Amino acid sequence: MENETDTLRCAADVGNLAEVTGFVEAHAERCALDTGKGIGLLIAVEEAFVNVCHYAYPGGTGDVELACGCDRGGFVVTMMDWGIPFDILSLPEPDTGADLMGRKIGGLGVHFIRTLTDEVSYRRDEGRNVLRMVLQRTDDGTA
Repeated sequence: MENETDTLRCAADVGNLAEVTGFVEAHAERCALDTGKGIGLLIAVEEAFVNVCHYAYPGGTGDVELACGCDRGGFVVTMMDWGIPFDILSLPEPDTGADLMGRKIGGLGVHFIRTLTDEVSYRRDEGRNVLRMVLQRTDDGTA
């Protein structure tokens, strides 16, 4: 599957979460992604997808498109939506050292996206939010 990319487009609805994570998981397996990294990636994808479902299309509905691919550099998941412009990575890191009862609600999803991927980036491109998550390959050739 080197340099091959497959896409999935679906409604931005949490009812599609199983389809989205199944799509990513199947491609991660085809790219021989390490199981531990794969679990972390699925958490990051879930967090990003749920954020799109809840916030990208206020008062309306829209789609999400995912692209998964494997190349010499690693396993790449790109998530795109046509919702309101929003750079999820612009949110501040949550205070994970604060007392559980004293913490502000929210922010952990972005923390997971940042820490469970090797590389993450955001850009606004032709009316789309584009979030790119990468897991690098290890020395033995697996991602």
